[in-house]
Amino acid sequence: KLFFTDYGNAAKVERCDMDGMNRTWIVDSKIEQPTALALDLINKYVYWLDIYLESVEVVDYQGRRRQTITKGRQIRHLCGLAVFENYLYTINSDNLSILRINRYNGTDVQALARLDNAKEIRVYQKRTHAAVRSHACEVDPYGMPGGCSHICLLSSSYKARTCRCRTGFILGSDGRSCK
Repeated sequence: KLFFTDYGNAAKVERCDMDGMNRTWIVDSKIEQPTALALDLINKYVYWLDIYLESVEVVDYQGRRRQTITKGRQIRHLCGLAVFENYLYTINSDNLSILRINRYNGTDVQALARLDNAKEIRVYQKRTHAAVRSHACEVDPYGMPGGCSHICLLSSSYKARTCRCRTGFILGSDGRSCK
């Protein structure tokens, strides 16, 4: 799945399949300007910053069990969001510090370091990435991902895929080759 935020005409947090199909709103109320998003892949939670409402909130992948982690003026200056173990990590754009926030109670907030010009933060750790199983976009014997001549996108499951073409090409009637 692909998770993303939008604060155009109607602010929301959404998800869809990697090929863009099955688009679903998971948060569409009491949300104004969601600017950063982080996933807890193990427990299947979505965290986001709303700088207009000055809050950090969380829901499960279906949009249920919504909770506010922390709220207040300090949220207005946050950008970027990452989750690892018991904490959320973000950047305070006002003073360029990396902050660590307890994701269960939101009260334990610590400045860890200062950076010169950061706007995004990521945590890389082997345990945060699920083991990759075989999937529909694996390279075939001819070197084509999922049998697609240009781009292979996973669809509704790891066993399904959709072929797409680069700009300037159209998908052939076979659903795999681009012309």
